[in-house]
Amino acid sequence: MSAHTNKPHEIVERALELSRADGCVVIADEHSSANLRWAGNALTTNGVTRGRTLTVIATVDGKEGTASGVVSRSAVTADDLESLVRAAEAAARGAGPAEDAQPLVTGVPQAPDFTDAPAETSSAVFADFAPALGEAFARARAGGRELYGFAHHELVSTYVGTSAGLRLRHDQPNGTLEVNAKSPDRTRSAWAGRSTRDFKDVDPAALDTELARRLGWAERRIELPAGRYETLLPPTAVADLLIYQLWSSAARDAAEGRTVFSRPGGGTRIGEKLSRLPLTLRSDPHEPGLETSPFVIAHASGDDASVFDNGLPLQATDWIGDGELKHLTSTRHSAALTGLPVTPSIGNLILDGGSDRSLEDMVAGTERGLLLTCLWYIREVDPATLLLTGLTRDGVYLVENGEVTGEVNNFRFNESPVDLLGRASEAGRSEKTLPREWSDWFTRTAMPPLRVPDFNMSSVSQGV
Repeated sequence: MSAHTNKPHEIVERALELSRADGCVVIADEHSSANLRWAGNALTTNGVTRGRTLTVIATVDGKEGTASGVVSRSAVTADDLESLVRAAEAAARGAGPAEDAQPLVTGVPQAPDFTDAPAETSSAVFADFAPALGEAFARARAGGRELYGFAHHELVSTYVGTSAGLRLRHDQPNGTLEVNAKSPDRTRSAWAGRSTRDFKDVDPAALDTELARRLGWAERRIELPAGRYETLLPPTAVADLLIYQLWSSAARDAAEGRTVFSRPGGGTRIGEKLSRLPLTLRSDPHEPGLETSPFVIAHASGDDASVFDNGLPLQATDWIGDGELKHLTSTRHSAALTGLPVTPSIGNLILDGGSDRSLEDMVAGTERGLLLTCLWYIREVDPATLLLTGLTRDGVYLVENGEVTGEVNNFRFNESPVDLLGRASEAGRSEKTLPREWSDWFTRTAMPPLRVPDFNMSSVSQGV
């Protein structure tokens, strides 16, 4: 093999050859991205980027156990490999035994495309979208509103090789579209977002129509005090709350009594009914339109991930089934500690089991309540109850007798997603959605709108 090759699979093989550790995992992430940005109904920038990140995980056996060292670097070529591998080995030798140490995964068939070139995106992904966006600009301009936003598409080809023989690969497309519409005097603002794999299923004209309707609602302004209100949460807000719940559902933390999923007196709440609605919260690497890696890719160890699990096959998992808590996220190590199944985290999240009613249908069935657009600046207040706080943004609307009658002020909220699932009185039709708060980290979700009879708007916010 040439010392100067830069093909990702050859970089992985060369790094494994250079390793002197007892075990080695090499992860090559080949990134490509394309983006468009616009302001005031006109494109401002566009661009395409390429990049590589190489992660080397070295494991060293000792009398007290196995230690691990992890080093990641960007823009790595073959000439940089030896120093990177030696740095990972030095980190392992300088570390104490890894608590999550397990034998490296074996027995997974090699990916048939492991030696193929990485997949790449380009500006061509916007070939149909960009002209339609231009038409939306013209419509917005004629309607007296201004559109701001961005479209981003990324394709990451991940190559995983290990000293135990694994040779795996996954190509992950990921696209996000966010659009803000503003009135010319900037007193009214509305937001809409979409998640997509290829920009073939997003319609700028439909988003502009949705935003125009919301700006129209905001022409009448109503001030409301803090309090508990019947509230309709759109899919994007439900996604933001339940993603945080998923991130907080490590089995070990629950078993040790540190989370909302801990059972008083010991153990976990698995088997407990969390919702009176027949809701199922699940992840599936093969979910149509939300496909994600079918094996573990772990660049670091943490509460719900272990570098020793790299390459472990993933399968569809119900976190909540028919309203009952079924599983918590666990690595091989934490599963052994808790006696629970090995259920690693998966890169998508779906909530279903509601009715076939749309958000518009649920608005029509509301006597008096609030309709949110999205949530923002979500932070944890109390891990024992998973109490979260955050802000509403870009439109909170008053619904009276089945119709939106105006925009109200923004609020700060205090709610636990686990508690919300227990109090929700209605769930509508699930649809693909973009979580606004967590869109930089987690985008593959499908959620229904939820009706909560007594959502806690704890104080009035002056945010837009």
